[in-house]
Order: sequence, then C-alpha cells, then structure tokens
Amino acid sequence: MPEICRFLGIIITMYFNEHNPPHFHARYGDHRAEIAIETLSIIAGRLPPRVLGLVMEWAALRRQELMEDWELARRQVELKRIAPLE
Repeated sequence: MPEICRFLGIIITMYFNEHNPPHFHARYGDHRAEIAIETLSIIAGRLPPRVLGLVMEWAALRRQELMEDWELARRQVELKRIAPLE
C-alpha cells in the first residue's frame, strides 16, 4: 500500500485498484481508519479524536490531490506524494 503522506506520526496511504467510494487510509499507532475523500466521513475503523481532527483538516486542504491520487491508483500508476499538514 503506497504511502502518500506522513505527518505528526500519522501515515496516509492508498491501495491500488481499491473499491469505491474514493477513500484513503489513515494509520496512527494501532489505530486505523478508511476515510471517504468526497464526504470526509469514516468508512471503517477509528482514530483518536485529536488525530481524526488533524486528518480531517489535512484532507479538507488536500481533497483535489487525494482525488488525483485515487485516479492514479485505479490505473495502477505511481501515486504522487502529498504535502503534510503544517
């Protein structure tokens, strides 16, 4: 699963040829979640509240880049790195 971003101990990844809806995976320690790009809602899993807030803030700022990576992943093409939350 390609890593597209890492910040504050949070790892953001996407699988190639993944199921709809368009989403990304967020990992923090033993916590994991799948988050829909369009709605920024949790599809599966859970993250601690503070971490979830940081992930949502980052994703809201990077939604277009996430969709671009989603399309690349669907075509099984190398994904682009996305800037971390600053």
